[in-house]
Amino acid sequence: MAKKSVLSVLFIVIVVLATSGFGWSRSIIRGTTPFSDLVSDGIDNVRQPSIISFKRILSSEETCEQTYGFLPCTTTVFGNLFLIVVYGFLMYQAATLLSNGSELLLEILGPGIIGGLFLPILGALPDAMLILVSGLSGSKETAQSQVLVGMGLLAGSTVMLLTLLWGSCVIVGKCDIEDSIARDLKDTKGFSLTGSGVTTDIWTCYAAMIMAVSVIPFIIVQLPQILHSNSGRHLAVLIALIFSLALLVSYCLYQIFQPWIQRRRLAYAKHKHVISGLLKHLKMRALGRLLTEDGQPNTEVIRKLFKTIDLDSDKLLSSSELRALIIGIQFDEIDLDKDDAAEKLLSDFDTSRDRHVDEEEFVKGISRWINIAKGNVASSGDPGPHTIKFINDFQLQTKKEHYLLGDTSDEAVEGVENPKWTSIKAVLMLILGTIIAAAFADPLVDAVDNFSSATSIPSFFISFIALPLATNSSEAVSALIFASRKKQRTSSLTFSEIYGAVTMNNLLCLAVFLAIVYTRQLTWDFSSEVLVILIVCVVMGIFGSFRTTFPLWTCSVAYLLYPFSLALVYVLDYVFGWS
Repeated sequence: MAKKSVLSVLFIVIVVLATSGFGWSRSIIRGTTPFSDLVSDGIDNVRQPSIISFKRILSSEETCEQTYGFLPCTTTVFGNLFLIVVYGFLMYQAATLLSNGSELLLEILGPGIIGGLFLPILGALPDAMLILVSGLSGSKETAQSQVLVGMGLLAGSTVMLLTLLWGSCVIVGKCDIEDSIARDLKDTKGFSLTGSGVTTDIWTCYAAMIMAVSVIPFIIVQLPQILHSNSGRHLAVLIALIFSLALLVSYCLYQIFQPWIQRRRLAYAKHKHVISGLLKHLKMRALGRLLTEDGQPNTEVIRKLFKTIDLDSDKLLSSSELRALIIGIQFDEIDLDKDDAAEKLLSDFDTSRDRHVDEEEFVKGISRWINIAKGNVASSGDPGPHTIKFINDFQLQTKKEHYLLGDTSDEAVEGVENPKWTSIKAVLMLILGTIIAAAFADPLVDAVDNFSSATSIPSFFISFIALPLATNSSEAVSALIFASRKKQRTSSLTFSEIYGAVTMNNLLCLAVFLAIVYTRQLTWDFSSEVLVILIVCVVMGIFGSFRTTFPLWTCSVAYLLYPFSLALVYVLDYVFGWS
């Protein structure tokens, strides 16, 4: 307790010392900003960096006015740096409260509307708040200057999530890769670039595809610059805004219905797994070849198999006889409900709907699945009558498909103790997080803008590097903790959350940004920034869309994209004069 008191006193002393040289508030004079000429025709507004003035570091004669009447502000470098740290820490606390409150609410209400609608929006709320206030402050000229902070945050969050965090999750979550799949909890190969890595489920691939599609509004808003047209820039902003909102609604609807789609897909995968095991089991018990000389199902052998399964010799297979067959196969690889599997098998074979499978229905059902197995396994070539390779390949394929769908049936589901209190706690955390984000977003943007003015460092680069650490740190810590559990399921959740956060940046945060640019008639001259977002999202989107296993070497690709992004913006803006 005493230690906490000492720390509190030290913090107060630091605040007093730091603010003793402050002018109390935001700067009134904006003429010193290197971007005061951004309102232009978009042609002669090349951004020119300058050297930091030592005099500006120590003092300034600019006057300040209080933010909210009491929050401090300064025009010195060290003072604004201190404010960025303090307000950034408060924004980090807001993001943490929103994240924790969302998780509590998800435990009580489950996925669907909560997981699909509220959680993605709440996760992007701190970023959206900062982007909103960056374009609403002061005059049009001030807004044009400060909107660079919003664009820096938007680009910086996207790039940080897909590069530094993505690569770190591969390292933290790595397991041994065997048969092109990372094995849960097995990490014996160290830092092998090809023998160690992570595997995600197929839904994570879909999340990466959606993320790649979410960059379409960026392309739309850039079309006038691509076509070298000045007349349609404002219209392009409006069209991109409408398109981003439409994609946002579509994404939220997909998130709401995804759990239902996932359950249906998983149920079918389990049924397919049962059929593949059944075919292999029947082949082992067969009194002859399952295929004729011309590669067609051997109906005579299938009829003999029917008689061995028909335990009471009534020429009908009941649900109990099918269940006995399934128990005899012993599906140890998956968590299988034997009664449910028997019912699905009965439903699949029982075309007459009399709750029994006669001999003809059995022959037709087995023949149909033999043909499906032959058709699904292209690598087997001509199966021929003397081999069961296509059946073995079909079983291996269905096992992998079931695994990549991410079965959660083996996970313990714990009830929430005292759900009423948990609900109240979750709501209070969400409200408090929202209030903190709303209250300190504007002072943080002002501090970044003033720091940029004092140092002549472009505000884009400050917000690109610093602000994502404040608004995305809680998500990053949570993702790394999940990845460290070294399971396919947790890795899938980790990378799905990363792709989902970037998707919300590209849709919700961009929509807020475009709305500000459109309503305030600001100039859109962010070609290099948009290009960076497009490159990173498309590269990592394609990377995640067409593969489920990521060897350790893939993290180097992600890491290299971060300095590449910063260098590309600098070269395009300050060497080639892009606008």
